[in-house]
Amino acid sequence: MRRLCVALVGVILLNACTALGARQPASLTIYAAASLADALRGAEPAYQAAVPGVHLTLSTGSSGALRTQIEQGAQADLFLSADAANPEALVREGLADGEPVSFAANRLTIIVPRDNPSGIRTPADLARPGVKIVAASDAAPIAAYTKRVVGNLARLAGYAPDFAAEYAANVVSREDDVRSVVTKIELGEGDAAIVYVTDAAASSKVATITIPGTANITATYAGIVVKGSAHTAAARSFLTWLVGPRGRAILRAFGFLAPP
Repeated sequence: MRRLCVALVGVILLNACTALGARQPASLTIYAAASLADALRGAEPAYQAAVPGVHLTLSTGSSGALRTQIEQGAQADLFLSADAANPEALVREGLADGEPVSFAANRLTIIVPRDNPSGIRTPADLARPGVKIVAASDAAPIAAYTKRVVGNLARLAGYAPDFAAEYAANVVSREDDVRSVVTKIELGEGDAAIVYVTDAAASSKVATITIPGTANITATYAGIVVKGSAHTAAARSFLTWLVGPRGRAILRAFGFLAPP
């Protein structure tokens, strides 16, 4: 009888500890595109109110650089990219748990310092001799999006046939991510840059020049749960919440569009 009682107590204590462990806060490590930084920080309190006990640890930067870190074994639970190409690459490499989920979209715009010392008025001015353009490295999706926009502009009436080449010749630096590009323009270390509408709106130190709708493109953001995550269910739950009504409303408040 004594041995039976001891065994029962042991089972009860084990169950109690297991239940306690299940209630311990989950810490989700999210690797996210730099352009999502403000929106995700804004979303964290709302998510914690909806799902108590979940702490979000954000690591932001160029989507391409973050993908490389995951490929090299970085312990991320969720990857939120400024494109679909990087998540799809991780799926092909067997490093994703499930398929990519599109959760937001963005558009592009031109930014200049608030006082616009170079007098840039239209996108055509980006090819003007002497204009200093700040761009992003190829690892950042904004670089590929910008290349498409510049190519579209070159085909518009009134643009020189060699507009794309003249634009490229004016690039004076390539930064790690779009936030670094914005910072360079804020500091007056460049005359213009092409960035996401959301990043332009977040800065009070830049002015914007609209890209014609016929030349602009829609940037689609996608996320995946990283294979091997210790919090797969929690990561998937956050991604589901992000594409739901509450998450979508917060993204919209920061200027993001619904995915196409």
